Amino acid sequence: MAEVRMKLIPRARSTVLTLTGTLDLRTHPTVRDGLLKAATEAPDGLIADVSELGFAGDAQLSVFALVAMRLGDWPGIPFALVTRRPDQAEILRRSPVARYAPVHGNAAEAEHGFGDPVRRRAVRAFPRADTTAALARDFVTERCQAWTIPELLGDALVIVTELVENTLQHTSSRPEVRIDLRRGICTIAVADEDPRPAQLREQRTATDPGLGIKLVAQSARVWGCSRSWAGGKVVWATLRVTRRSTESPIVQP
Repeated sequence: MAEVRMKLIPRARSTVLTLTGTLDLRTHPTVRDGLLKAATEAPDGLIADVSELGFAGDAQLSVFALVAMRLGDWPGIPFALVTRRPDQAEILRRSPVARYAPVHGNAAEAEHGFGDPVRRRAVRAFPRADTTAALARDFVTERCQAWTIPELLGDALVIVTELVENTLQHTSSRPEVRIDLRRGICTIAVADEDPRPAQLREQRTATDPGLGIKLVAQSARVWGCSRSWAGGKVVWATLRVTRRSTESPIVQP
């Protein structure tokens, strides 16, 4: 049976996922999920190298447009296709996919097309302790103040508290908090090693479980849960900056 093999290759300015095999109706979900998982490990941009990927039909190319649109919500990174085959490049450039994902001959060209991302990003892992949520709130407060987006602080603290508490309550993992600011969108995300997705459940009383994710959904512009390449997940929520902020391409440790 045909299958698609994938390999993740980190680069200085992007992450490349090479795909080998055949893209058809059966492997379409595998390619989609593999790209979305790879995006959790690609802070600056994701490149799909499809040089060794055969296309069973043009209709299956829609997977790349779908991935590009999903990455627009989170993690808000650029996405491009790379192929060393001129015939394949011509097929991709003539298809509607090219409107969503530019096609290049190699990773360096794709990175040049990404340009210099105007982005601020900070990541910190926290221990499992009674003070974990408070430490995560301090971390987010520090970043919001440093990035001059105090108007987002109230919602950002609600989101990080609930996501961290959700990790502590429903997994055995240490939560890793990620916050970034890009093009007027601030994202709060918490990664853990448990693959079970976060779910928004109907809550009948105040004591029923599920209030945390409901609060996140009410506070955020959009939220979601993405499987990570390492096998866990990232639960994320975005907030829109309501005024012009001064952004610069800085990465905070």
